[in-house]
Amino acid sequence: MLAELQNITKYYEQPGSGTRNIVLNKVSLTIGEKESVAIVGPSGSGKSTLLNILGTLDRPSAGKAFVGGTEVETLDDRRLADIRNQFIGFVFQLHHLLPQLTLIENILLPAIPVRDKSLRKITIERAHHLIERVGLSRQINQLPIQLSVGECQRAAVVRALVNQPRLLLADEPTGSLDAHNAGQLSQLLGDLNREQDLAVVVVTHSMDLASRMGKIYQLTSGELHLMSPL
Repeated sequence: MLAELQNITKYYEQPGSGTRNIVLNKVSLTIGEKESVAIVGPSGSGKSTLLNILGTLDRPSAGKAFVGGTEVETLDDRRLADIRNQFIGFVFQLHHLLPQLTLIENILLPAIPVRDKSLRKITIERAHHLIERVGLSRQINQLPIQLSVGECQRAAVVRALVNQPRLLLADEPTGSLDAHNAGQLSQLLGDLNREQDLAVVVVTHSMDLASRMGKIYQLTSGELHLMSPL
């Protein structure tokens, strides 16, 4: 088991009213090694909130969240940051590349804390291998403004993988792309799941992307249900 949510509830207090806006209602989910999962549902259904809790970016109001067998609630902020950097890779709808850095510099940002020279060398070699894998070798020294939106998003995927995480979380990764680039990225995420021995969880409105995952869950009214295969 890489990650697990047990009866997760997330709510927000409405100021002055004393009422709670329940976003997630007793949601349970288990992510195993090399598994691929899509979570679909209408806007505002809590998909991103669920992903943020799974990735330790947010804490539940009730229930338990585990990463690598460790309960998240028992970890301090520094340990959570270490887990995010070493265990989990993140891809968002917007690529968030720093405009003043080249493609390779952006990709190597997660490796900055690495002090061991041999490990750093391996990380740099892995970065170049992944850059070649996603077809960006010619753009390696270009700035984000010189890249297409699709190229920036592929670079963001490589950045998420450079520290060799075991779990990749992607929040609407194709949401800002046209149909052609969305199809390419969907194919890439499916391929990387198999090639990199990587578990992948995507939150998406795209049924094309969702259909490339091994399981599809629907989140509606704060409740998560496993859908039948397409």
